[in-house]
Amino acid sequence: MAATRTTERRPVEPPPVRGLSPRAVGMAALLLTVAIWAAFALSARALSTSTLLPADAALLRFGVPLVVLAPALWRRRRRLAAVRPGPALKIVCGAGVPFFLAAMYGGSLTSAAFVGAIVPGMVPLFVSALVVAGGKSVPRGTQAAGLALIVAGVAALVWRHLTALDADVLLGTGTLLVASGLWALYTVGLREVDLDPVGSIGLLCLPSLAVIALLTLTGVLPSGLAHATGSDIALFLVVQGLGVGLCAGLLYAFAIRRLGPERSATVGSLSPAVVVLLATLLLDEPPTAPVLVGVPLITLGVVLANRRPRTEVSPDA
Repeated sequence: MAATRTTERRPVEPPPVRGLSPRAVGMAALLLTVAIWAAFALSARALSTSTLLPADAALLRFGVPLVVLAPALWRRRRRLAAVRPGPALKIVCGAGVPFFLAAMYGGSLTSAAFVGAIVPGMVPLFVSALVVAGGKSVPRGTQAAGLALIVAGVAALVWRHLTALDADVLLGTGTLLVASGLWALYTVGLREVDLDPVGSIGLLCLPSLAVIALLTLTGVLPSGLAHATGSDIALFLVVQGLGVGLCAGLLYAFAIRRLGPERSATVGSLSPAVVVLLATLLLDEPPTAPVLVGVPLITLGVVLANRRPRTEVSPDA
């Protein structure tokens, strides 16, 4: 689940794989990205039974990419310092500590399926709202239908809990909606900065690590890192630090260049379905009837919402 903006300064691409076309390599990169996004949703749920606390997972999420990319980020220090405060704030708030804590807390109160469906699924709706608020056109046609399906899918997910007044699930759902809105803010912020994917990762992780370290050192957020098991630390280091923090952003940028943004967004919409499947196999969370109804609606809605409207040709052209 990583939106990435590509510019003229492209990161170094991996060499082509013998026997595979560029499109096949791009598809492989995108499918791996979807798997990483699904792992993020699973880790948000697994954190509630882990020996790590949210602050510990955040330290790994934002710290590991900085360690790995330190030399590359040092070379980009002037470009990072030149980013305007407004877009930088959107990126840091949208995908930094506020988003991370909201997604982790929401996942602890709901299920992996909720995280995997609501957080990425509602992003097109929130992005459209931000675009409309900025004075641009209202979505029409298939895009509007897609947004309506997303709302219907989320309603299907929470309806049973709404009628039963399940306070924990409703609070978790609301928190996940906040996380999705923050991610939409991050997506919009990425369009406003002139950074390559490596620079964008640095812009996000540098201030985020500073904030989470300050909150931990002052005791605002408790830490259990000193008493955590090695297996939990290794799991979150790989999934959150190397996977979500580093690989997802770079792989998604690579996939967009090979496949285009529209096809990438369409394949990326498979993330909720992958989360449901993996949650069943790994977390013993079999899909409920609302999940079986809501997730396909959200997936189809994301596909339609990301379709570009056809440009009508004027008879006089």
